[in-house]
Amino acid sequence: MYKIEKDRVGNMDVYRLEFGGLVKADEMEQWIADSRSELSNCPSQFAVAVDMHDLKPLSKDAQDKMEEGQKLYKEKGMVRSAVLVPNALVKIQFERIAKESGIIEWERYFAADDPDWQNEMNRWVEKGVVN
Repeated sequence: MYKIEKDRVGNMDVYRLEFGGLVKADEMEQWIADSRSELSNCPSQFAVAVDMHDLKPLSKDAQDKMEEGQKLYKEKGMVRSAVLVPNALVKIQFERIAKESGIIEWERYFAADDPDWQNEMNRWVEKGVVN
């Protein structure tokens, strides 16, 4: 399961993505196609906030598609990415994917069990500040 929504935090346009459950490669392929459509008229710079609090670890094929999607968002103008992760395993998996896609420098991870995760993520996507 995935969702894509456009939002605004302060002065920053933000694409809010949600991934949940077991997401397979074919669903990731559809996410990429939907993202291409959504980003066809995107601003020159934007942030991404990703809610993965219910995501299961991805298969290798799905990881490859996620990497492709991350590259697309970066090419289109992503300047920051905030990712809510459910556990250390998913965080490690996504750190590796972000290194491969070249976005690790712009991505920060937030724990779903942190009661202030929403405020922390908003500070990162709007201002590039992490406590």
